[in-house]
Amino acid sequence: MPKMLLKKILNLTCILDKVYKWVASSTAEKNTFISCIWKLNQRYLRKKIDFVNVSAQLLEESVPSGENQSVAGGDEEAVDEYQELNAREEQDIEIMMEGCEYAISNAEAFAEKLSRELQVLDGANIQSIMASEKQVNILMTLLDEALKEVDQIELKLSSYEEMLQSVKEQMDQISESNHLIHLSNTNNVKLLSEIEFLVNHMDLAKGHIKALHEGDLASSRGIEACTNAADALLQCMNVALRPGHDMLYAVKQQQQRFSDLREQFARRLASHLNNVFVQQGHDQSSTLAQHSIELTLPNHHPFHRDLLRYAKLMEWLKSTEYGKYEGLTKNYMDYLSRLYEREIKDFFEVAKIKMTGTTKEGKKFGLHGSSGKLTGSTSSLNKLSVQGSGNRRSQSSSLLDMGNMSASDLDVADRTKFDKIFEQVLSELEPLCLAEQDFISKFFKLQQHQSMGTTTNEAEEMDGGTLSRSHNSGVPQAISSEKDMIRQMMIKIFRCIEPELNNLIALGDKIDSFNSLYMLVKMSHHVWTAQNVDPASFLSTTLGNVLVTVKRNFDKCISNQIKQMEEVKISKKSKVGILTFVAEFEEFAALAESIFKNAERRGDLDKAYIKLIRSVFINVEKVANESQKTPRDVVMMENFHRIFATLSRLKISCLEAEKKEAKQKYTDHLQSYVIYSLGQPLEKLNHFFEGVEARVAQGIREEEVSYQLAFNKQELRKVIKEYPGKEVKKGLDNLYKKVDKHLCEEENLLQVVWHSMQDEFIRQYKHFEGLIARCYPGSGVTMEFTIQDILDYCSSIAQSH
Repeated sequence: MPKMLLKKILNLTCILDKVYKWVASSTAEKNTFISCIWKLNQRYLRKKIDFVNVSAQLLEESVPSGENQSVAGGDEEAVDEYQELNAREEQDIEIMMEGCEYAISNAEAFAEKLSRELQVLDGANIQSIMASEKQVNILMTLLDEALKEVDQIELKLSSYEEMLQSVKEQMDQISESNHLIHLSNTNNVKLLSEIEFLVNHMDLAKGHIKALHEGDLASSRGIEACTNAADALLQCMNVALRPGHDMLYAVKQQQQRFSDLREQFARRLASHLNNVFVQQGHDQSSTLAQHSIELTLPNHHPFHRDLLRYAKLMEWLKSTEYGKYEGLTKNYMDYLSRLYEREIKDFFEVAKIKMTGTTKEGKKFGLHGSSGKLTGSTSSLNKLSVQGSGNRRSQSSSLLDMGNMSASDLDVADRTKFDKIFEQVLSELEPLCLAEQDFISKFFKLQQHQSMGTTTNEAEEMDGGTLSRSHNSGVPQAISSEKDMIRQMMIKIFRCIEPELNNLIALGDKIDSFNSLYMLVKMSHHVWTAQNVDPASFLSTTLGNVLVTVKRNFDKCISNQIKQMEEVKISKKSKVGILTFVAEFEEFAALAESIFKNAERRGDLDKAYIKLIRSVFINVEKVANESQKTPRDVVMMENFHRIFATLSRLKISCLEAEKKEAKQKYTDHLQSYVIYSLGQPLEKLNHFFEGVEARVAQGIREEEVSYQLAFNKQELRKVIKEYPGKEVKKGLDNLYKKVDKHLCEEENLLQVVWHSMQDEFIRQYKHFEGLIARCYPGSGVTMEFTIQDILDYCSSIAQSH
């Protein structure tokens, strides 16, 4: 038990292993003791003790009243301070209690004893203190001296503090002065940095200024110096100024100086380049006479090479003074368009003269003066007049006579010459345009690797010499692309190419309509090449437009041939032979196949073939029906034989069906002509056996035909006797002569027809022999001649003629 609980006599009984009794002096102490016991029970005992006849309010952790709270707080502190006795303490208590036998049985007596001993100890302590009073006085004296020393120290500390306060104020002043010095140094460093920035970025070297004022723009070294100076000036003007720089007077003054320097140099550069453009026109004009003799265009490469030295300066001008850049662009187009117009017109004049042979001959085709323009219109087409084979060369017109020239005046050499001249013209124009376009792109710094179209309005606006530009900033409006600008410049510079090409094409077509075939192939190839390089380029567009004209002439050539076929007239007094348009189709096809070999536009020719061959078929049949001198079968046979031979030789894949049709028509009409012709030499014999066959067809048995009065054996012998071998040979000879008159020599079908007649005659002979054997069995009636006789007669007749 704690000692504090043993100082009081408690009136309280607890039944534990023994009976203990405590007496409290008041109710509050009793309640406090019980509460403390209950808390100890709750906190430290596993087996809880039951409290009987104790109010439930005492058995709670907290007491609501203020007083009780304070008491309970004290108890809690006492309980918290309670510590279990260790082994030594228990041993000492046990020894003390053993010295007093009644300690357990009489706690009050034990407490009194302890109290007396405590008083004895307190008295001893007081006596000991009294004995040491002298030492206490000495100690007090020492404390007083210590206090005096402390006061002196405090005085010194106060003086030191006053001194330190003065030092502190001085240090604060020094610190503030150092801050101001640091701030001043920082500002000076920043100011120096700003000045260095402005000096480094806005200071133009004297050498650059001199180059811009006086630099030689004619020499390579001077151009390089001016280019470097212009770049340096541009860098100075485009420097990104920091905030506030633009308010500095020196900066404003320097910017104005740069602006004036830029304008002066831009003026000087534009004036010099304009002079170069003008000089180029004079220099190139001096070479025109030399190039006019040969079919070549002057070379502009040296001029381009010299001007490309100014390319960087043009780029500088474009980014700084767009107005002057635009003016130079316009002047370049004006000067060069006039120069190229003279060169190209003279070039085409030479080409036209070479095509027609001489200037005098050229007048036949409407060439007048140096401009080489075509006058007049294409002569009307003459109608074909088909005459006999003996005077075929005297026909009034042919399919080749598309102008005022006869077929005899034109040959392969003339067409080859035209083809070479036309190819030379295109070969000279193509590199000229490509070189100029490449130069424009490099010199005027325009990108040409874009694929944008050019509208007609844009081209017309460019042709008027104006380039769209912004009204506010001087920067060009979005024309659609720089590619468009290149095309517009090319259209203005080479505006005469397309009209001159169209005039040349018209002349070639007037000389010979078949020249449209050469022009279609050549033009198609050059258009295909140009489109592979750049489909939207000026060259590709221009050649494409001209190709439309060439294709139109080609279609016109085909239409004219068809029209002439339909208007063909034949002579009533001479045999027809091979029709002119059939021969001309053969010539056209052979020429076309040689021209269109490996050509890009083979489809156009195949379509023309289909139109022509169908017209040939229709009009051959039309002429055959109208023919009076020559049998229809002969006209059909000979002409379709020629058509079949032509198609077989040329092997035109798109006309395979027509080739088979021509062969079939030729075979059918050959057979028809042979059968018709053989009916005349043995006319009575043919009629007799036709009657026999008619009776058999009516139902009379073959062996009973001989009993018919008109077809008995006597009538048969009578008819046979009219055709002895001599008469048969005479009839065959007359037939041969007649066939010879019908057929034309140039097709050489006489022997073919004669051999077919021989075979057909032998077939008829065998047929007659069979009818005699079946209808007149055992009569002994035979023909007056044999098959061998027929072979001998035919061979003899053919050899004699």
